[in-house]
This record gives sequence, C-alpha cells and structure tokens, in this order.
Amino acid sequence: MYKAKVQQVARTYFSGKNMNYKEIFTIIFPILTDQMFLVVMSILNIAMISSAGMAAISAVSMVDALNLFLINLFIAVATGGTVIIAQYNGSKNKEMVAKTATQVISFNAIFSTVLCILLVIFHNQVLSFLFGSAEAEVFENARLYLIGSCLSYPFIAIFQAICSSLIGVSETKASLKLSLIMNLTNTLLNVLFITILHMSIMGLVISIILARMIGMVSGLIYLMKYNKTLQFKIKNALKLDLFILKKIMLIGFPFALEQMFFNGGKLLTQTFIVHLGTTALTVNAIVISLTSFYQIGPNALSIAIVTVVGQCMGQKNIEDARKFTKSFMALAVLFFIGVSFIMFPSFPLLMDMFKAPEHAVPTILFIVIISAVTQPIFWPISFIMPSALRAAGDAKFTSMTSMLSMWLFRVILGYVLGITLGVGIVGVWVAMFLEWGVRSFFFWRRFKGDKWYKHTLI
Repeated sequence: MYKAKVQQVARTYFSGKNMNYKEIFTIIFPILTDQMFLVVMSILNIAMISSAGMAAISAVSMVDALNLFLINLFIAVATGGTVIIAQYNGSKNKEMVAKTATQVISFNAIFSTVLCILLVIFHNQVLSFLFGSAEAEVFENARLYLIGSCLSYPFIAIFQAICSSLIGVSETKASLKLSLIMNLTNTLLNVLFITILHMSIMGLVISIILARMIGMVSGLIYLMKYNKTLQFKIKNALKLDLFILKKIMLIGFPFALEQMFFNGGKLLTQTFIVHLGTTALTVNAIVISLTSFYQIGPNALSIAIVTVVGQCMGQKNIEDARKFTKSFMALAVLFFIGVSFIMFPSFPLLMDMFKAPEHAVPTILFIVIISAVTQPIFWPISFIMPSALRAAGDAKFTSMTSMLSMWLFRVILGYVLGITLGVGIVGVWVAMFLEWGVRSFFFWRRFKGDKWYKHTLI
C-alpha cells in the first residue's frame, strides 16, 4: 500500500510527456550518492586535519575559499558543456554530443594548466594580498597547501569535464563510480598521511594531487575503452573547434563570470573572517562542513535538473521543464527538513569529531539553527531554480542576478554586520542568509514569466 502511494506521487510529480519518474530518479540517485560521499569525506578530511591544530584547519579553510573560486571556473565551463550535450542528446544528435564532450575536456585541460602555472609563480603575492594579516604559522601552512592545490588543478579540471559530459547524456552511474574512485582514494590517502604518518598539511597536499590524478586517469580510461556514447579520442581532443566552443561558452562564460564574482565575494568574505581571528576561521570551517551536510540532497537536485531541463528544452517541452523544476524544489525542501532530524541529535558527537574549541560551540550551534530555518525557505529557489533557467539557456540573467545579490548583500552587508557593527562571524552568516532571500525573489519572478525559455542554443 505504502509503495503504491509513493509510486503514485512519483508518477504525478516526476513523470511527463518524454520522461518518466524512473528515468528521472535514475539520473538523481547516482548524483545524490556522489554528493553524499563528497560531503561525508570532506567532513572526515576536515576532522582529520583538525587533529593537526587550529593553525592547520584555519589555513585549509582560507585556501579552500580560493580553491573553490578557481575550481568553480572549471565547473562553469563543464556546466556549459552539460547544457549543450543534454540539449543535443534530447534532440538525438549523437555526433554533436560526442564533439561537444571532446571540446569541453580539451578547453578545461588548457585553461587549468595555464592557471596552475600562473598561481604557482605568483602564490606568495596572491596569499599576501588576500590573507596577509593571518598569523605566521597559518600563512606558512596556507602557502604549502595552495601550491599543492594548484598542481592538482589540471587533473580536477579534466575530471570535472568528463563527469559533466557523462551527466549530460544521463550516464550518472558512470560519473558516480569515477567520483567514488577519486574521493575514496583521497580519504584513504588522508588516513595514511595525516592520521597514521602525522604529515599534517604536506600529507593533505600529497593526497589531493595523487587522488585527483587517479580520478583523471580513470575517467580517460573509461571514455576511451568502455564508453560508446561520447566517442572520446585523444587525437580529436588535440584540436579546438571554435564553433562548438562558442556554443559552450554561451552558457559557460556567463556562468564562469558568475562564479568569479560569486566566489570572489565568498573569498572577500573570508578575508573579513581572517581579521576576526583564528577562532572565527575555525568556527567558519566547521559550520561550512555542517551546512554542506544539509545541502547533500538539494545540491544533487541542482546538478540533476540541468540534465532534465536540458533534455526537455531539446524536445521543446516547456510544460515539463516547469513541472520538473517545481517538483525538484519541493523535494529539496523535504531533504532539508529530514536532515534537521539527524543533525541536531548528533550535534555533540559532531563537535567532538571536529575537536571544536569549547568556547566556540555555542556560536556554531546558533549559526546551524539559523541555517536550518532559512535553507528550506530560500535555498531551493536560490540555487535549483537558476540551474533550471541556465539549462534552458537563460545564462545571462541568472549570472547577473547572482553576482549583484552576492556583492550588494552578502559582501557589503557581511562587512557591515561582521566588522563595522562588531557582530562577528554570526553577522557574516546572517548576511548570506539574507542574500538567499533576495536571490529567491528575483529568480521566482523570472520563472513565472516566459523570457527564460526563449533562447536558442542548438
């Protein structure tokens, strides 16, 4: 009886003219599993590095803000590829699916290599500009971690391009397996180098480089030997096709700009937190890990919706694109509520795992409570809806809205609340929650209209 009711709900909200609920859940579940492993392993990695002391965890938190800024540029290009691939896949154009995937991988390889070289050369200047006021021990750890992270950029950029291409053709199981290979390797190496051999930041660096290299190699082997859909060949990847790259960048370039400004705002916010001291950096790192646990399911849906809406648009099916977007957002709300029932009873155990300073625990709890209230209300509209709009080709509007809301509210208001008014780390997070509300208002208005689906990509 219960199973029949679940199936009826699934048919009602997750089935349409060209896709049924089984096909959609086949796309969602591997991405959901992948996100779950990513977050759990990230939490374990932060917990492991926290054993090396507050200077180590603070350095990782600082540099990861920069890493997120840069890696999201690779993901932006790959997402442009996912949209184009999904639309070509929806229109049954297999030749252009294969060509687009190859170009995404080629461009990300070149882009990430250039970025890696520049950052290794100028790493001291970058760190001094962003985090010059950090304590000496924190700064030295950050320097080592940044160099190691840069060396891994080409590996993670190519890996992201491969996985995004597979997601575009609904091969999410293959993407999941590749992600598991890389992230399990990373965690096991962290156990070896950090927990057993006590190599601290150096151990973390070696783990990241080796794991991302293994992930990239595994992805390329899978494409060349086992995958038939994308028809990837190294010789085809050695030449750039400007016609296809132009299509990819119609989505990827605005999204890359959005990521630059959006994550640049996050990076600037991180510099505020540096001024608040090492304890504030530690609180921020722990809260980010805890809130990422909340966002496992919703993040998976924001990735899956690109494939689903992209294929709907390839079939010119606006009705299903609207329906699935609403259904995905409703499902995200259920995920947020469900996680709260797990998070709060486990909070003392989590604080022990992170070795959180006792005086910081009340602040961490307060921010997590506010997050638990605001995320179900604002996050789905703020992040799942723009993914759907972008999949329909509405990249400029989504990028502009995200950039303006980030800088006008999260950055400026975060500085005013956190630094000027002396609210501290809580003020920085409150500004972020308010920014979600602003994003939600504008994205919902766009979705209710008709401009978002009147774009031609293929």
